[in-house]
Amino acid sequence: MIAIPAIDLREGACVQLVGGSYAEERVRVNDPLDALKQWLALGFRTFHVVDLDAALGKGSNAEVVTRLVSHAPGLTFTVGGGVRDGARVEAVLAAGASSVVVGTRAIEDLAWLTDVTARFPGRVVVAADVKGREVVTRGWTSGSARDIRDVLAALEPLPLGGMLVTAVHKEGQLGGVDLPLMEEVARTGRHRLYASGGVTTLEDLRALAKVGAHGAVVGMALYTGRLDARAVAQEFAE
Repeated sequence: MIAIPAIDLREGACVQLVGGSYAEERVRVNDPLDALKQWLALGFRTFHVVDLDAALGKGSNAEVVTRLVSHAPGLTFTVGGGVRDGARVEAVLAAGASSVVVGTRAIEDLAWLTDVTARFPGRVVVAADVKGREVVTRGWTSGSARDIRDVLAALEPLPLGGMLVTAVHKEGQLGGVDLPLMEEVARTGRHRLYASGGVTTLEDLRALAKVGAHGAVVGMALYTGRLDARAVAQEFAE
């Protein structure tokens, strides 16, 4: 399993939000490239970039995304946030991202997702943001009334690059992961699992590896120093 630093973009800066709430911003790095360079220096090579403004319809950090993914050769970036049409999927991949994360439209429009995964097999990761067991959309503001198990079943046949499952109820709170949820997803689905939400300790990462996660996105714990980033990189970076 690999640990993947999160680079969440808001108003051109790299931020960390508690529970995804814009009113609960706890960390801000004014230049996201500084955050990338910090993680690179420690040995990380895979990164998860999210345009929070685009996800919530509050703007775009597309230029910042391009700066990040074109910074150095040989790095792996998954990029998401407000990706809701094929043109944006194509643009993100053309800019240098290894894979594109799609959330809201992927959950709400299976026909569209089927088409876009056929065009870009293995390069589309579906984000399933889960609150309790319900998959939520539109920047975590709307419920879908769909259980995570039902969503996984619908996506099973598609040539995805993976599933990014975020435990919204754990996100940014430094309270540990929802291990039963992640174990269920890893056990029942055939796609790679990227786990997110609440990673706080090395034990959390080891537990996710044990249940079969392919990767774990880590944000708040790295940015606040709760996790020793160097130790994480030594054990879980590629």
